[in-house]
Amino acid sequence: MTIVERARNICLTPNTEWGVIENETTQPVPLLTGYAAPLAAIGAVAGFIGGSVVGRTLPFVGTFRIGVFAGLTMAVFSFVMALVGVAILAIVINALAPTFGGQKNTNQAFKLAVYSYTPAWVAAVLQILPVLGVLAILAGLYGIYLMYLGLPRLMKCPEDKTVGYTVLVVVCAIVLYIIIGAIGGIVMGAGALTTGALGGGLFGRSAPSSEVQFDKNSPLGKLQDLGDKMAESNKKMEEAQKKGDAQGEAAAAAEALGTLLGGGRHVDPVDTATLKAFIPDSFAGLTKSSSSAEKNGIAGLMVSKAEATYGSGGRDVTLTISDTGGASGLVGLASWAGSESDQEDANGSERTYKQGDRLVHEESSKTGGTNEYSIILGERFVVSAESSSVDLNTLKGAVAGLNLGKLEAMKDVGVKK
Repeated sequence: MTIVERARNICLTPNTEWGVIENETTQPVPLLTGYAAPLAAIGAVAGFIGGSVVGRTLPFVGTFRIGVFAGLTMAVFSFVMALVGVAILAIVINALAPTFGGQKNTNQAFKLAVYSYTPAWVAAVLQILPVLGVLAILAGLYGIYLMYLGLPRLMKCPEDKTVGYTVLVVVCAIVLYIIIGAIGGIVMGAGALTTGALGGGLFGRSAPSSEVQFDKNSPLGKLQDLGDKMAESNKKMEEAQKKGDAQGEAAAAAEALGTLLGGGRHVDPVDTATLKAFIPDSFAGLTKSSSSAEKNGIAGLMVSKAEATYGSGGRDVTLTISDTGGASGLVGLASWAGSESDQEDANGSERTYKQGDRLVHEESSKTGGTNEYSIILGERFVVSAESSSVDLNTLKGAVAGLNLGKLEAMKDVGVKK
C-alpha cells in the first residue's frame, strides 16, 4: 500500500483502516523512514517556504521573512524533532497501556502514534499560508480522534478506559511539544546568529525574493517560484480581510490552495476519454474484463482517472492511469526532492528511485501479497499496475509497453500559470 493510500484511508475510513493496520507486521524503523519521514518533510518544507519565501505579516510591522539559513536550520530541526517526537509518543503509549488495562506492544504503539499524526502532517502544508493555520489546528484535533479509535484495536484497552487513556497521552504530547518548542527557540537563536554573521539578519532585512535567485529548474528555484505565487495569493486574502469582503477572502483562499496543490500553477486534468485511450485491451498477457473512468473534485482542484482490470486463469491485474491535475504540485514536490528509498525484509521489498526525470515506486511481496509498480510522468501523471498473482517484473514490462512517452508529452495540457 502506498503512502497516499494509507494516508487517505486512515483519514477517511479510520474504523476500517485501524483493523487493517492491527494485523500488519510493520516494524518501527521502516514505519518511521518509509511513512513518517516523507510526511514530516511536508511540514518542514512548508514551514521554510512560509517563513523564508512567502513571509509572515504582522499588524503595524508588515511582511518579514526569516533569513534563508535560519529558515533551513529550523526546517531541518522541525523534521528531525517530528520523528523524535512521534517515537517518544509511541514509547509513552506503550508504557501507559497496562495502566488502562491494555497490552504493551512496541510495534502496535509505534503504528498508533505514527498513523494518528497523519492529518497533522498532511495539513502542515498550510504553514505556507498563516491565514489557513486554523485548518492545521483542526487536523491536529482530528488526529486525537484517530488515536481514540485506534487505542482499543492496537493496544487492547477496554472501551470504557479509552477516553482516560487518550487524555493522558495527549497531556504527555503537550508537555513534549513544550519541551521541543523550548529547544527550538535555542536552535532558532543559533540560526539567527549564523544568518546575522552572514549579513542577512534574523529577518533577512525583509528582503524580497528577487534579491536571491536560484536556478528556476532546481528544487530551490521551483520552491522560490511557488513562494512568489503564494505571496501574491496571500496579499489578495489580506486585502479582502481589510475590506471585510468574506466572499473575496474565501475566493482568494481557494485560489491559494489551488496554487499550492498545483505547485504554483493551476492545472485542469485531461478528460477521461483521453486517459481511457491509454488503457489497452490486453495487459501483462491478460484480457481486459472491466474498466471505469472518473473526473472529480472542485473547481481548480480536479483530478481524473481511468482504471481497468485484466484477468484469466486465476491471474488478475489492475491498471490505473491518473492525472493528478489540481494536486500535481504534491506529486511534483516528491519529484523535486528526488526522494529515494530501498528496504527489504522477510515479507518483501519496497523501493523508490529516480529514472531520469521519472519517479518510480516498486513493491514486491514474498508472502503472496500485492506486487505493485508505479511511475510518475511529467510530475503529473501516475501509471500504476498491481496484482497479487503476477510478479513485479511482468508488471514492469507491461507498463513499459504502454505509450508512456505520449502521455508524458501531455504534461502541459490544461496548465494555467
